[in-house]
This record gives sequence, structure tokens and C-alpha cells, in this order.
Amino acid sequence: MAKRQRDPERERFWRRTFSAWQASGQTIREYCEQHHVTETSFHYWRRELRQRDAQVSKRHASPAFVPVRVIPSTTVAVKIRCPSGHVVILPACDASVLRGLFAALAPEASC
Repeated sequence: MAKRQRDPERERFWRRTFSAWQASGQTIREYCEQHHVTETSFHYWRRELRQRDAQVSKRHASPAFVPVRVIPSTTVAVKIRCPSGHVVILPACDASVLRGLFAALAPEASC
């Protein structure tokens, strides 16, 4: 079965119709009766345009993977759990910072 050619004017008509319906505050039935549109056509075009929009979104979606560059680091992130239950998390830091931290904590073992 051959696919029918899309009619851009018909699509514009229905997009305008849906915008006007949403702005009207009416139910679908009320709007269709007032504007002489069948509810069947209304629901068909509403579903059809949602599907078309979803297809366009998929085509323009960002790729699932992005390039990543790993840069080696000589520093270390540290997580220290004290006996009191406190947790100290340090971002990547060098050994001198860790020595200073442990020296400061040594007198108070409870953190």
C-alpha cells in the first residue's frame, strides 16, 4: 500500500485547531460541536501530530554517547570516617594536605 502524501495545509489547520481548543477551556466535545469538527477526526489528528512530533524529536535527539577524555591525576580524593560517625570528604589533594589533616586529628581521636 502506497503512503499518501502529507498535506502541510491540513497539518497547519489541525495545529491551529489544537491551540485554539487548548486556549478555549472547552471540552473536546464542546469545541468540536461549536467548530463543526468531528471528534473522531480531532482524536485522530491529535494522535497523529503527537507521533510526528515524537519522530522529529528522535531525529534531533542528542547522541547517546559523548566523547570523554580521561586526564590522569597524581592527587587522591579521600573519605575519612571518624569513630564519632562524622565523615570528612576531601577532594583531590596532595600528600601534604593529608599529613596536616591527620596531624590535626591525632590529638582528638573522636573527631
